[in-house]
Amino acid sequence: MSDPRKPLRPLSPTQERIAKPVIRVLAALNTWVFRVSRGRVAAKWTHGEPMLLLTTVGRKSGQARTVPLVYMSDGERLIVVGSQAGMSKDPHWMANAAHNPDVEVEIGAHKRRMRARRGTSEEKAHYWPALCKMNSDYSDYQSRTTRDIPILILEPR
Repeated sequence: MSDPRKPLRPLSPTQERIAKPVIRVLAALNTWVFRVSRGRVAAKWTHGEPMLLLTTVGRKSGQARTVPLVYMSDGERLIVVGSQAGMSKDPHWMANAAHNPDVEVEIGAHKRRMRARRGTSEEKAHYWPALCKMNSDYSDYQSRTTRDIPILILEPR
């Protein structure tokens, strides 16, 4: 973890251009391993945080798009973070979920249909401390960018 007194420097446009395809490849590999193992492998992140697969419908392509994400449970709600490592823009899956909020979540071998919505500023203020406690990288990512990193709230349909 970085020094909490000193924010991370923003990523340059070149660093973002390099990071995006790397993240895409790693996400595809994680998704493949997760599905092949029925969630027994690739279901935990670096500090043991639980992972899920979120499938949205591409707002332009109309195709199913799946990403692996760290999540936090709150009763039947699931909360995920659109951090994208503190890049300057929200991840595409956030816009896809806003365009078509009917999503599918895979946790282990179980699939659930859910409805997604962007968390309000009050909800983010409520969940953010617990999310950062679960994954300290989130506070580093927020310090790296001027955008307000969003949360996505998933609720059963």
